Amino acid sequence: MIVSEIFDPSAWRTVPGFEDLTDVTYHRAVHQGTVRIAFDRPEVRNAFRPHTVDELYRCLEDARTSPDVGCVLLTGNGPSPKDGGWAFCSGGDQRIRGKAGYQYESHEGVQGSDDDSAGRGAVGAGRSEPGRPAVDKARLGRLHILECQRLIRFMPKIVICVVPGWAAGGGHSLHVVSDLTLASAEHSRFKQTDADVASFDGGFGSAYLARQVGQKFAREIFFLGEEYDAVAGHRMGMVNAVIPHAQLESTALEWARKINAKSPTAQRMLKYAFNLIDDGLVGQQLFAGEATRLAYGTDEAAEGRDSFLEKRSADWTDFPHYY
Repeated sequence: MIVSEIFDPSAWRTVPGFEDLTDVTYHRAVHQGTVRIAFDRPEVRNAFRPHTVDELYRCLEDARTSPDVGCVLLTGNGPSPKDGGWAFCSGGDQRIRGKAGYQYESHEGVQGSDDDSAGRGAVGAGRSEPGRPAVDKARLGRLHILECQRLIRFMPKIVICVVPGWAAGGGHSLHVVSDLTLASAEHSRFKQTDADVASFDGGFGSAYLARQVGQKFAREIFFLGEEYDAVAGHRMGMVNAVIPHAQLESTALEWARKINAKSPTAQRMLKYAFNLIDDGLVGQQLFAGEATRLAYGTDEAAEGRDSFLEKRSADWTDFPHYY
């Protein structure tokens, strides 16, 4: 089975325990600590439905909690079997958008259904309980792609968005929130369709985009909804590099190799340092939490712990007030 036309099967292996995925694919690099998560609905330009997002979150969370993974490639499989078009992700599937969000198919929104495969590992998935309705109305309409945005933003791993074609709507926001973006020279297209479909990403998708391209370009991208190629995206500052399509994934894997060759602690602290100015107290907590972890490894921290346990006054003589 062909995963994607530019996917090199010799460089990757399927991650065990994820063989049941239907809307995304999940692979681990053979020779480095990198994973590849790809939207796998090319016939609809890799648009996501709630089940897609459940699987995406599940894979991202596995990558986040894997201690030997330092880099995540987020991409889309293709081309489309219908017309040969390429896409990273075209956002939410508008055919199933309801008043409360994107709708699960009927069997996916039912708690305790005999067919729970669609909800396995789902964000907020659960079983029916006595006294509760069989259908969880709060779960039927979802906007939990925002949970995936936060996971990409806050995970202590470097996320590279690899854009082989369309990045539109919610897919555009996923590329924005990623740490780096590589784009296909021939096929990448960037378009923010939110206002066309009466939607709006008022968080990372817009405000953080303005940090990347400036206020004027960000407002142009949203207010006009124009289409931009990879070169225009690079000129604006939201694309790191424009790569020939055939070399897109191999280049992404090489970038990941370079990232993984550096200090995991330094990379983690750098990501949180870059994020901190925009992420308020949450960003401060993440950065400070990692700083606390580093402090715990010092002799000074050991003296503080040991003096408490030994019920004696701490001796700070060997620890100067650095300046």
